[in-house]
Amino acid sequence: MSDTENRFAGNIERFSGYAEVYDRYRPSPPDLLSDVITQWAGLKHLHLVIDLGSGTGLASRYWAERAEQVIGIDPTSDMRRQAEAWTSTGNVTYLEGFSHQTGLPDHCAQVVSASQALHWMEPQATFREAARILVHGGVFAAYDYDWPPVTGCWKAEAAYEACIRRVRTAEKTYSNPTPIRDWDKAQHLARMRASGSFRYMKEVVMQHVDRGNAERLVGLLLSQGSVMTLLKAGYSEAQLGIDRLREIAQRGLGTAARGWYWSSRVRLGIV
Repeated sequence: MSDTENRFAGNIERFSGYAEVYDRYRPSPPDLLSDVITQWAGLKHLHLVIDLGSGTGLASRYWAERAEQVIGIDPTSDMRRQAEAWTSTGNVTYLEGFSHQTGLPDHCAQVVSASQALHWMEPQATFREAARILVHGGVFAAYDYDWPPVTGCWKAEAAYEACIRRVRTAEKTYSNPTPIRDWDKAQHLARMRASGSFRYMKEVVMQHVDRGNAERLVGLLLSQGSVMTLLKAGYSEAQLGIDRLREIAQRGLGTAARGWYWSSRVRLGIV
């Protein structure tokens, strides 16, 4: 095992064992994302997009409709297998690698993206790698969602947030045999500025709509690495409040899908 694999072993373990749940319930990138990026940067055509931390391929499949070629990079074999199983377009390739060690040639891509993943990546090394593989004028785009979305039932959202608070409390007492490495999302833009890798940076907020019900809200919770780490370690759903969330969500949201409203925070850097 390489030094990098050793350092990120906890992160890889965190995202192993529930790839199908992750892919089924997580949101895809905002519809407007590619339009905003291409217009902002003056990119006429996307020949190659690199999706860092591609996971199950949700963002890679999004870019497949908008670029000639997409390469997803992820170190977790479980996630890559799911991505390959769920990706039907021939212009997407998934490779084993890390955000700061992609193995790709210099100046090969117009866009490098990181969907809900930058906080798991070594910041400075990742920014340097993105700048290396982007063409002059190319864009690095890292985007995250505000959790949970607006579902139309505040009681269900409050129950979701209560679960997250329980999980965070449990994490403080749980001694993880393979510690994770993560970085505060709120500091993404500041770290981009400090890196010296980008000529200009900007943060924008986008909104998009998809659909969900009680099952999906519980599924979103179960797609969180923190939740699954504790469940795999032997914590019960009752200890984490998941049974309570399921009950409240079923009463408030039911089985019929309704409109959900997501806010996405997008950090953009141009090289």
